[in-house]
Amino acid sequence: MNCLKLEQVTKKFGGLVAVREVSFEMQSSQIMGLIGPNGAGKTTIFNLITGNYKLNGGQIFFYDEKISGIPTYRIVELGIARTFQTIRLFKTLSAIENILAGCHCRMTSGLFSSMFHTRKHKSQENQAIDRAMKALDFVGLSDNYDQKAHNFSYGNQRLLEIARALATSPKLIILDEPAGGMNEQETLSLIQLIQKIQKQGITVLLIEHDMRLVMRVCEKIVVVDYGQKIAEGTPEEIKKNPKVIKAYLGSDMDSNSDHE
Repeated sequence: MNCLKLEQVTKKFGGLVAVREVSFEMQSSQIMGLIGPNGAGKTTIFNLITGNYKLNGGQIFFYDEKISGIPTYRIVELGIARTFQTIRLFKTLSAIENILAGCHCRMTSGLFSSMFHTRKHKSQENQAIDRAMKALDFVGLSDNYDQKAHNFSYGNQRLLEIARALATSPKLIILDEPAGGMNEQETLSLIQLIQKIQKQGITVLLIEHDMRLVMRVCEKIVVVDYGQKIAEGTPEEIKKNPKVIKAYLGSDMDSNSDHE
């Protein structure tokens, strides 16, 4: 079943075409990577999917529902969550407070309920706390639920961002360079976490410059260069694709040099 579908997606910034007629599909519960050199348009594609940017052409569908042109908050409500290349936590808030910010989209009690602490509001608040703790436990941070976000290591701040995204109960999670700043052991743990997310039935789309991670965890890879899709296939197919080797990977895949 199709989870996400891009059809001839185009984005322009003035006279610059950042993304040109990019099309691809993702199946439900699939792990897919989006790779390419710096400035290739990867994060722009993410921002188009999540509604942060408006399309200049093409369409985007999420489980056959057209989502291009609808507000970002509505896209989150439909079940798309994301992390960012630059960590965007509330650094002075605790871990659980950061997660509760992500739970807000699943709360339906209105202003009256919030002001007067009605039974409905208290019930939803307790449910949100329970969901937040489960998300922290899922990424291995539940023991530090009351620590301020700025006290976490860089790698654990990345995990906290993933936990906050998971707390929105997504069907699709979009990860923008989740291994950025992580050491080798943290990256190996991240691979296991991404696979664990998939086992929950959640589809995963990621941008990542660490090719070892991409090749190990992704079932399908889309490659973009200068805003255009130049290849799509399995990791083995991508490794051998001459266009990809020339544009991005280089001749030695095992070197794992940072091309991003």
